[in-house]
Amino acid sequence: MFNIRGMRGLLTSSIGVTCAAALTLPPAVLNVPSAVAAPAERTTTTTLRGSTQSLPLTPRTRERVLGQAPEQGVYSADVRPFSLVGVVWDNPGTALDGRVQVRTRSTATGQWSGWQDVETHNADHGADPGTAEAASGRVHGATAPLWVGDSNGVDVRVRAGERDGDGVDADADDASGPAGGPPVVGRDLLPAGLRLELVDPGDDTPPYDEPADGPRTNTEDDASAAVNADLTDVDTTEIPALSREDTERELSELNDTDALLARPYIGPRPKIVTRRGWGADESLRERGFVYTGKIKAAFVHHTASGNGYKCSQAPSVIRSIYRYHVVSMGWRDIGYNFLVDKCGTIYEGRAGGVAKAVRGAHTLGFNNNSMGIAVIGTYGSHKPSAAAVTAVAKLTAWKLGLFGANPKGKTYLKSGGGNLYPKGKNVRLNVISGHRDGYATECPGAKLYAKLGSARTSSAHLQGR
Repeated sequence: MFNIRGMRGLLTSSIGVTCAAALTLPPAVLNVPSAVAAPAERTTTTTLRGSTQSLPLTPRTRERVLGQAPEQGVYSADVRPFSLVGVVWDNPGTALDGRVQVRTRSTATGQWSGWQDVETHNADHGADPGTAEAASGRVHGATAPLWVGDSNGVDVRVRAGERDGDGVDADADDASGPAGGPPVVGRDLLPAGLRLELVDPGDDTPPYDEPADGPRTNTEDDASAAVNADLTDVDTTEIPALSREDTERELSELNDTDALLARPYIGPRPKIVTRRGWGADESLRERGFVYTGKIKAAFVHHTASGNGYKCSQAPSVIRSIYRYHVVSMGWRDIGYNFLVDKCGTIYEGRAGGVAKAVRGAHTLGFNNNSMGIAVIGTYGSHKPSAAAVTAVAKLTAWKLGLFGANPKGKTYLKSGGGNLYPKGKNVRLNVISGHRDGYATECPGAKLYAKLGSARTSSAHLQGR
């Protein structure tokens, strides 16, 4: 039976202040281990779940071959279990011009994987220039994260100046970065402070259970859940789906004729797994929430974390990306507003309320008045599932409908600065756009980008257009 909870205040909000392919490649001709790992430079963990091990990269011990670019790496067959990897460095304004490859040892089989490329160009994500999040002093440069599954051994190598998965030419002479993007440090140099991040997402025990050493404060857990109180119970793990009629009835609880007339089209609300549902440790993120005025557009992404996950593992993948974004990269919260797995399940991303205009860190230069939806996986050469594309359509039909946006329409967003559009330029974009429409990037992958037309049509149909 439908339970009307009221939507008063749903659309009111205060004005507040990655994505490319990760492909498995054959081992290089010179396949020797990196230097043995030094003790972890930094280890962060909680009594709730998960941990991050940080291993500094060091110069390779082998003798440099004539004409070969510098290389750093780390090898360790004795680390705590982890499931996701990434490489970070000190200066977020510096690009890693080169190639990052990793192989890992499975905890289940004891076998080492082949070498996999980790996408180095991840600057297309992040908070807009000039925002408090971007200027916090905690942000680091970083590769995209790569999901490797349960592992307990790792070998990584970083080589400057080689051709990487994004097509960077190792022999090019131009050492400048892309227009509006971070400068590279030189064809024969690597960024300072390179370190390998090994992320353990923890088990599936809800983070709001009391730890063995006694009770803890649930203030942040409660705050994160309370912003969805108009839609469901505070302690729920999912926001239930509604029919279109019940969704409209819920909106009518506003008793605001002008608002209803301005938003005559809205799709049925889909089921959304809450942060509590996927096990977010709310003590990791910054306190409070940041909002913009409205939602005018949705940017579709892929996570570039690989496709080798089961749908039952999606919460673990999300917890890992969340921890990588916050602990390793220094963001205030996970960058995406929503995530979708290949079975079509929708997950709440950045905290602040699924029906509100929460500012994310998903499309550099266009985080204001937009939302970011990331399909978990890598979709450069791999087709997204029909379920995932359908979920994107359902989510946008509902969320864009709350703000009166037509999924098949166009809108204008003001650029906050990037490598396609200068800061302050009003840019005409599709209401449902791909990441590459706002920033020069491969994201959301060619195969997913090709499905956006279908998603727009389906989303508009669900709105009754």
